[in-house]
Amino acid sequence: MSLLKKLAGETAIYGLGSILPRLLNYVALTPYFTYLGLKNTSEYGIFTELYSYVALLNILLTYRMETAYFRFGNKPEEADKVFSTSSLFLLASTLLFLIAGFVFARPLAALLSYPQHANYFIWLTLVLSLDTLSAIPFARLRFANRPLKFASIRIWNVVANIVFIFFFLEVCPRLDRAGIQWAHFFYHPNDRINDIFLANVLASMITLLQLIGPYFQIRLQLDWDLLKKMLRYSGPLIIAGVAGVINQLIGTPMLKYFGGGNLESNLSQGGIYGAAAKIPVMMNLFTQAFNYAAEPFFFRNAGKENTKYVYGQVAQAFTLVACLAFLVIMLYLEVIIVYFVGPNFRSGLGIVPILLVGNLFLGLYYSFSIWYKLADRTEFGSLIAIGGSVITIVLNILLIPYLGIYGPAWAALACYLFMVVASYLSGQKHYPLIYPIGRMVLYFLIALAGYAVSLVVATTGWNAIFIFISNTLILVLCLGGYFWLEKDKLQNLFLRRKTTVNPPG
Repeated sequence: MSLLKKLAGETAIYGLGSILPRLLNYVALTPYFTYLGLKNTSEYGIFTELYSYVALLNILLTYRMETAYFRFGNKPEEADKVFSTSSLFLLASTLLFLIAGFVFARPLAALLSYPQHANYFIWLTLVLSLDTLSAIPFARLRFANRPLKFASIRIWNVVANIVFIFFFLEVCPRLDRAGIQWAHFFYHPNDRINDIFLANVLASMITLLQLIGPYFQIRLQLDWDLLKKMLRYSGPLIIAGVAGVINQLIGTPMLKYFGGGNLESNLSQGGIYGAAAKIPVMMNLFTQAFNYAAEPFFFRNAGKENTKYVYGQVAQAFTLVACLAFLVIMLYLEVIIVYFVGPNFRSGLGIVPILLVGNLFLGLYYSFSIWYKLADRTEFGSLIAIGGSVITIVLNILLIPYLGIYGPAWAALACYLFMVVASYLSGQKHYPLIYPIGRMVLYFLIALAGYAVSLVVATTGWNAIFIFISNTLILVLCLGGYFWLEKDKLQNLFLRRKTTVNPPG
């Protein structure tokens, strides 16, 4: 129980560093883009597509060195050598990428059907380079159990990004109209995406400056034997990471090329899909916060007594919270969309429940997949992720021409279902952990039942107020069901606290 409490506390603090920044990003930028900043759906499709490639390249450029750092830097006497070796390697590889990105920006822009916008690829090359150099210092903070500093830097990154975006897109146009000449240098009225990418460059630069201190402490000696071990360990994780990004973000690029319309129409569909996919953000955010805390937690506690049981309890806790997130989002979706999604983007809201269930499976996959990292069998992760990618790509090609934006959603759900089942079954065979699967399935069934009842209520023709009240009652009943399932644990927890506060005698 103490280990679970510690993980819960670290997840909460890492949530400040992952949930809060992305929530700020979502609350401030998604409504702004879909109402005002990028209200043209095809323009938003360009934005979504290019950031999909950024996520993919981020995995490749970091070589999953942060996970390798956790694996090889867990001994105090080895920590500095591991940090120096991984940092020097990333510095060298990032410099090569930076040069290549600048040289090939124009051909790459033409290849992706944006021949007039080589500037996008120059800015994104800078963003990727800066973020790559921040990866190991961030990992060092996580492994050193310094979540507060980790959280504060992540929050400042997003705040800076938001401030710069509003400065470029809102303040500079007003200054320009007022006759202030220098404002026009920062403002491109016919190319707002350029200014958004520039804002990201500046925010990433500020983040790296906050993390640059440890770079002055590295030893300028690269341990080649250690590097080979780290790359052998992280190699399958790179494949798994690339496949994971494909599984999560391939929807918009696939709609661009297989949507069946012209480029403008397909990008518009991609923009609608990308905006609707932002709604399940709460599930994604909790999953990321959990993963940030859980990965170093699992490595620090590997081999301790009763940890195999604790890992199962962690998965159970995640499932409960994820099911609650699913219910809250779906029961109050009509309220959420008014504030967060512009009218031009609401035709894609039917994909939200599909993606929410898919994201729940993705979170479970993160929990079930810890076995191959602890057992140094990372090749299983790459095989499972590749299998998921094959499912994603094939189903997108088959479904998009017939289902449109629903094709990527169903493909993602099928992919994550396969990955979670494959990870669980292979883990139980090679590194068995104790998962309360029956209880986790009950959580999921309660959430689906609550959502099904809300769909029936929505067909009754009641007005919005009655539906809101009805959905609130459904949520209360589901909470009651969860409470009844866990009443014994809650009673034990209450009695333990009472005994601690009022000891006998």
